[in-house]
Amino acid sequence: MSFFDLKGTLKPLTALQQFAKKPHTISYPKETKEAADRYRGLHYNELDECIGCGNCSTICQNAAIDMIHVEGIEGKKGDSGLRPRVDNGRCCWCALCVEVCPTGSLSLTKDYNYVTDDPDTFLWTPGVDNPDGKNILSFTSTRESSLNDFDRIPMPELEGMERVKSFAEVVLGYNEEMAREEASRCISCGICTEVCPDHMHIPEYINAIAAGEDKAAVKIIYDNNPLPEMCGKVCTRRCEDVCAIQTRGDAVAIRWLKRYATETAKTADITYEIVNPEIKESNGYKVGIVGAGPSGLTAAYYLALRGFDVTIYEANAKAGGMTMYGIPKYRFPQDSVDKQIEYIEKIGVKIKYNTKVGKDISFDDIYKKYDAVFMGVGFPKAWTLGIDGEDAKGSMQAVNYLHEINAGEKVEIGDKVAVIGGGNVAIDAARVSARMGADVTILYRRRVEDMPADWEEIEGAEDEGIKIVPQTIPIKVHTDDKGHVKSIEYLMAEMVPDERGGRPKPVPIEGSNKVLEITALMGAIGQQGDYSFLEGEYEEKIKVERGRFVVNEKQQTTDPKVFAGGDAVNRTADAISAIADGFRACKAIDEMLVKK
Repeated sequence: MSFFDLKGTLKPLTALQQFAKKPHTISYPKETKEAADRYRGLHYNELDECIGCGNCSTICQNAAIDMIHVEGIEGKKGDSGLRPRVDNGRCCWCALCVEVCPTGSLSLTKDYNYVTDDPDTFLWTPGVDNPDGKNILSFTSTRESSLNDFDRIPMPELEGMERVKSFAEVVLGYNEEMAREEASRCISCGICTEVCPDHMHIPEYINAIAAGEDKAAVKIIYDNNPLPEMCGKVCTRRCEDVCAIQTRGDAVAIRWLKRYATETAKTADITYEIVNPEIKESNGYKVGIVGAGPSGLTAAYYLALRGFDVTIYEANAKAGGMTMYGIPKYRFPQDSVDKQIEYIEKIGVKIKYNTKVGKDISFDDIYKKYDAVFMGVGFPKAWTLGIDGEDAKGSMQAVNYLHEINAGEKVEIGDKVAVIGGGNVAIDAARVSARMGADVTILYRRRVEDMPADWEEIEGAEDEGIKIVPQTIPIKVHTDDKGHVKSIEYLMAEMVPDERGGRPKPVPIEGSNKVLEITALMGAIGQQGDYSFLEGEYEEKIKVERGRFVVNEKQQTTDPKVFAGGDAVNRTADAISAIADGFRACKAIDEMLVKK
């Protein structure tokens, strides 16, 4: 027998050495094998953390993820109500969906075993079909590992104590490079659009900016907002509060990007050229509008585009309402206001300035002259403080002070001013007073964190040296022998929890009296409507409840011919809500008169 024959005979015996070794395979399903820490197994979703943005579905190159309604999950502010469903027959477990999830709710697990004869069961909803998946998470994303950019491009601003020297615009705006970079952070989920009162096409115009198509962005913006530059400067930006990116970082600067795009159109003529509005031929109907504030201007603009003959009656010398006369020019410069009004007039809207309804023309005349009437009269009257001595010289309402300053009038306030209140009007009055050279103190009855003013405005006031004294309740204005304000007396307050679960209430502390020496006092605790122009039968026909016009979902009052919007209707007290009211009223008037 040859050597090779012998080797072949003995070789099977060498397998005996394997009996003592640990096998490379396992007996499934009796035995399981522990997966690596970052193993990419089946998906799990933390349903309560997910906001249904759909970014996972968008990124999936295999179309393995779609967004569906899940029982027990309801849509709400900042949450679409949808949740991802995965087709495990399509998924390749690349984990891109996890890496782009802005909230970090979506993960992969160590679970990789799934055997079934039913192909339909390969469609499953992570977190619903595998609720125990959270105990075996493997591939997860953090703020640092995510493919999203969570850091906002900072907005250049004038330095605090430098800007207080003038009314120069505080915010300097993004340049082109900054705007492109900031716009690229948007994931186009559209949750912002849902919460925007006007439902602006936010992802669309931000994507246009990111792509370098600024003119396209402007055209998109003007589709349902004729005052976008104003919104780009002073909007309350509720859209940013629900931005998917802000769940783990800074919200996309939606307001500032709108500002950037609209400012690329330097004049009303350029805006007109870019937007190229389609103005329909006259339909023969006329609409009269009371008030040239945001709601009235919006209704007028879109009605004019639809072929209506529109005339606005404005009591002041300029249009814009509270945005013109209530917002300081360091926030909303005059040339920006003028540009937008000029553009609206270019498409055919007529504005009769210095014409106060109820004085220069009666509401009855307007009612009988026009086929429909829209009222956007705002909340011009301020609430008084209701304390002793409030009628002293040097005591005034903040909203009136701002109106006079913006109208170019001179107001004597001295060098020590106290402002009572915590809203944007209070902050604006304080910052304007500081620009007039006064040492300013804001007295607010609750805590600083309770102030309804925009947090950016609060920080801006503090940067400009304005003192904010919280938990203070004014009780008396002291005067000198000439009847002029000398000081404000107030009590300190403690915050007492609300038994019904509301925010804590300020309760005066007996004996905690303090006195602040001042030369002027400004109240800013709220405003109310002035409907004195509605005389005779109109007082009965047009219903008012709790200080506001009663309207239906079409902005129609209890007189079918009359519509209303803005602060005199809704309680949000912001320009974008007024714009939304005007847009709704326009569509309703068109439907009532033309499409009836």
